[in-house]
Amino acid sequence: MTAEDFRRLALSMPGAEERSHMGNPDFRVNGKIFATLGGATGRPVVKLLPEEQAMLMEAEPDLFTPASGAWGRNGSTHLTLDRIDEATARDVLGRSYRNVTASKRRR
Repeated sequence: MTAEDFRRLALSMPGAEERSHMGNPDFRVNGKIFATLGGATGRPVVKLLPEEQAMLMEAEPDLFTPASGAWGRNGSTHLTLDRIDEATARDVLGRSYRNVTASKRRR
């Protein structure tokens, strides 16, 4: 999968739009980031629930790794773009999208 493939899949989510976060492309719904592309590692990041992250890392450790620090402990997960297939990328982007749209707005 290429970065353009990832971008296409992210933007296929209802109401998704591309913006920029810290100089890198991100994908948002209702102003909330559900995925980023690039960053310090050059790898995409999605926002999973910690239990989703654990399940995916156990099943496919070569595709999924936690982001560093508290971000990773809270479910932010790096994808290995050149190894992931479209169906798996679509699934994790959908999970991330649903996690963000289902979260309650912080006060």
